[in-house]
Amino acid sequence: MNIGDAAKLSGLPIKTIRYYENIGFIRPLRNANGYRSFRDTDVHKLAFLGRARSLGFTIEDCRALLQLYENDSRASSDVKAIAKQHLARIDEKLTKLTEMHRTLSHLVEACAGDDLPNCPILSDLAMLGTE
Repeated sequence: MNIGDAAKLSGLPIKTIRYYENIGFIRPLRNANGYRSFRDTDVHKLAFLGRARSLGFTIEDCRALLQLYENDSRASSDVKAIAKQHLARIDEKLTKLTEMHRTLSHLVEACAGDDLPNCPILSDLAMLGTE
């Protein structure tokens, strides 16, 4: 099948498919005219990668997960370790987002939102050394 068909079946944009080929995630066959010819296994890998990326796994995580997926003698503990590391990164981001929400909510509440120039939001943004 051609790249357009592979894109429809996998749910990925053509540009992403080309990128995944470029970094070695898939290796479609090439016809005599040089056009890519995708197999069902290629489309399945693309869908796998699309799902992994939608869960926020990094490209390197995806590379490791794909290698494990293709390895019948894999240990599920290896897969779990990658997922746990990713979950820890998500938890860290959630903690930071919660703090950002708390701070911004406080600043929005403190701002009068009137026609006067005094604004605690701008004052807070202008503070040095808060990071």
